[in-house]
This record gives sequence, structure tokens and C-alpha cells, in this order.
Amino acid sequence: MTNLVPVGRALLSVSDKSGLLDLARALAELEVELISTGGTAATLRAAGLKVRDVAEVTGFPEMMDGRVKTLHPMVHGGLLALRDDDEHLVAMAAHGIEPIDLLVVNLYPFEAAVARGASYDDCIENIDIGGPAMIRAAAKNHRFVNVVTDTADYKALLDELRAHDGATTLAFRQKLALTAYSRTASYDAAVSAWMAGALKSEAPRRRTFAGTLAQTMRYGENPHQKAAFYTDGSHRPGVATAKQWQGKELSYNNINDTDAAFELVAEFDPSEGPACVIVKHANPCGVARGATLAEAYGRAFDCDRVSAFGGIIALNQPLDAATAEKITEIFTEVVIAPGADEDARAIFAAKKNLRLLTTEALPDPLAPGLAFKQVAGGFLVQDRDAGHVDALDLKVVTKRAPSDAELADLLFAWTVAKHVKSNAIVYVKDGATVGVGAGQMSRVDSTRIAARKSQDMAQALGLAQPLTQGSVVASDAFFPFADGLLAAAEAGATAIIQPGGSMRDDEVIAAADEAGLAMVFTGQRHFRH
Repeated sequence: MTNLVPVGRALLSVSDKSGLLDLARALAELEVELISTGGTAATLRAAGLKVRDVAEVTGFPEMMDGRVKTLHPMVHGGLLALRDDDEHLVAMAAHGIEPIDLLVVNLYPFEAAVARGASYDDCIENIDIGGPAMIRAAAKNHRFVNVVTDTADYKALLDELRAHDGATTLAFRQKLALTAYSRTASYDAAVSAWMAGALKSEAPRRRTFAGTLAQTMRYGENPHQKAAFYTDGSHRPGVATAKQWQGKELSYNNINDTDAAFELVAEFDPSEGPACVIVKHANPCGVARGATLAEAYGRAFDCDRVSAFGGIIALNQPLDAATAEKITEIFTEVVIAPGADEDARAIFAAKKNLRLLTTEALPDPLAPGLAFKQVAGGFLVQDRDAGHVDALDLKVVTKRAPSDAELADLLFAWTVAKHVKSNAIVYVKDGATVGVGAGQMSRVDSTRIAARKSQDMAQALGLAQPLTQGSVVASDAFFPFADGLLAAAEAGATAIIQPGGSMRDDEVIAAADEAGLAMVFTGQRHFRH
């Protein structure tokens, strides 16, 4: 196969003109002939560069508001012709087709149009046709043609040309072709996803997901697994949009756990007061509100100090110095918050291994979105769990209704349970978790594990009673039998929130009444597997 191929003619047609002039000047210095379209050609001429219009090459003017300009045999023949095929060379000579050795194209900003909430018609006009067609043609013929679709590759292209006296290697062209096909694939995926949403098609015949590489990693969940982090272009506030102020690069597990913590803390409106979440292995081990961030952190920490060591901390308000001081008393992997003041950053600066991330905003827990999970031979797609209940949604099913204080804690516990792996049991008292049972095969086991952890924590704090005494409890799904409810009552819970819907709801309600518990049904469950 062909290796070194000189570049004599380039076609430039870009929407994003950053770096364009530097690239074009460098190509001109390498004696590369420049061909261009509309706005790109005007930009080059304004800078004093010599450029031929595509219309001059094709013999046809741009028409239909620019929709038709590069869809022509003079362009695609120049991109697709095999330079070592005699029949191709004869056809080129017969029709006056000149070879194009380099294509530089970035596409109409469709994703940006969608992100800014453009109208349906405006989004349609931002779907590029000629660009993807040229990119695919050039990428297919990468034995002879270079195709650049990303401004980030301009420097690498020029370095390659200078290193090989104006030519490029096959390996380099293959790499560019891979990037090119990935770009057209992601572009089409964006268009498809937008149309599915615009047409309210819940299950389109074909579903695609695309991402842009943000970070390569040393390994994945375990050292024998390779991994990388991709962003999806949604700009949802979180790890993907965050600024990292200090600390080493985030690992696969760091990103997974930090996302879990930040999505949960976003459930607590910062205008209603500070909140803190501590996560370990994707499960919250402490969640609390407080009069201050420092108090919220301290109360979350006191739910399970053992698990909090080496955990991930998420805050719903900007980090301040007082909270930073308390956090640095133990080892913490990552802290993520909407912001951090200078004093807090200075305190963290002494802890070089502690990562600090700021996002400037919280994700909207009620915003629609998709979640997907790979299984053998396919993947499952569902809506993001944006389920939410308030006091008006609850149905009191016991003789005793919850008090106002119990009701507030029940809603708090329900919010946390949504983010705990099933089977999930969450005890809460006075706006703070006091026991979390996660990921057990039996709901009774989750109930008892959470209660046992609260007993251990009470002993560590020098308290006579377990933290769950006088608490409320949330279950992410219904109690199939009364045993789980009774275990919660034994731990000291006084009120329960659960979805309801079991065949044995009547006996569970009767057991609650006999134990003097208040119980409410939500009519909604929060499995999280």
C-alpha cells in the first residue's frame, strides 16, 4: 500500500474558523494550492491568501442558500480517485478532474443549535450534507487523501507535512480517517437523537450514542481493564463540565462515584439550605442538611465515619474555609461543589492528593434524559430517573399520620433512597441519614445492616442509644412482608415511607398499626441496580 503521499492541493471548508488562517498560511508556505467555499474563501482572501473558489473548480455556482456547492463530480472525483488505478487516471484526464490531497472540513454547528434551543426549522438548516459526504469520501480514500475534521489536529498535520517534506505517511492518514468516521458517526447520532426527541419517538428503530474523548485512563474499575472517559455534549453540570483545581487525574471509579454524589446532592435545593453527600463505592454513606455547610458535612460524616474515609464529598453550595478545614481532618478522594472560595482552595492546596472540582451549577434532577446499560448482545435504554414526590403525593395508610417533623424526614429519606442501590433502606433523623442499607438481596437484610451500622456509629460517638432511635425509614420498593417493617420498628423507627403495591399491603399496614408506626405510600418506586 502507498506510504508517503505528497500534498499538492487542499480543499478547506469550515464552520469553526479558529486556527484557520495559521493553517492556511502554513499550507501556502508548503506550496499547497488552496481551494475553498463561501465564507471560508472570503476569510482567506481577506487575509491576503490566494485561494480558488469551489465554484471555479466545478463550473457551477453555489446555489439554494449554499445547500448545493460541493456535491459535484469535480470535488468527489478529486477525493475518491485512486492514484494508482489507470482507469481512474484516464477518467480524471478525460473530465478535467484534479486530485484533492487534503480535505479540511468541520461541520455545520448542529449540536450547538440544539443546545441553544433553536427552532425545528433552524436545526434542520444546521444539518450539514456536503461536509459529511466529502469527509466520508476522503476517509474512504485515505490511501491517498488526508482528511482533517477537528481543529485540534491542525498542528499534527503541519508537523507531519514538515517532517516529510510536504508528504504524509499512511499511518497518519489512517489515524485521520478514524477520527473522521467517528465525527460523522457522532454527528449523525446527534441528528438522530434530536429528531427522536422532536418527534417524541420513545423507541426509534435504531438508537445510537456518541461521545468525545475527554480523558484516557490508566485502567478501569480494576487494573486489568482498559478505560477512557467520553463527554456526550449535553453540558449537564457535573464531572464532565467541572474545573479541577488540584490533585492527580481522576480515575474511572473516582468519576463514577463523584457523579453519584453530585446527582444526589443536586436533589437538595441550595436556596433551602446547605446539604452534603458522602459517597463510597457509588452508594451514599452519609447525607445531611445543616445550618452551614460545615454542619451539614459534620452530620453526614457522623452517619458512617468508617465508610466516609477515602470517600467522595458533594456539596450543594460553594465550598467555604470552615467546611474545607473539617474535610481535611481525614483522607478524602474528591470534593465537588458549585464553587469554592479562595480561602477554601488555599486550605486544600496543602492536601496534594485531594481533588477539588467546581462546576458553577448543579444538575437539574428533574430534567429529562436517557440512561443506557450494556447487556450481552445489546443495551437497555430508559429515561433517567427523574421521579419526585412531595407531601401532596403521599397517601397515609395507617391509623396514625406522621407528624410534621416526621413528614420532613420521610421526604428526605425518600430522596436519598432513590440514589441507593436496591434493595435500599435509609434511616433519617432531623434532616440527616443515620443508617443506610444498600445492595442486599433481601430487604430485611438491608434494614438490619443499616440498623447495625447505626449502633456501631452510636458506640463510636459515645451514645447510649443507636442513631436510628426515633428515626424514620424509607424503602425504595414495597415491603413484600411485614418482617422488614418490624425490623425497622425494632431499630427505633417511628414512621415509614414506601411505594406500596404489595399483595400483602394489608398485613404490612396492620403490622404498622400494631407497632404504632405512621406509614405513607408514594405510589412510586426507585429501583437502582
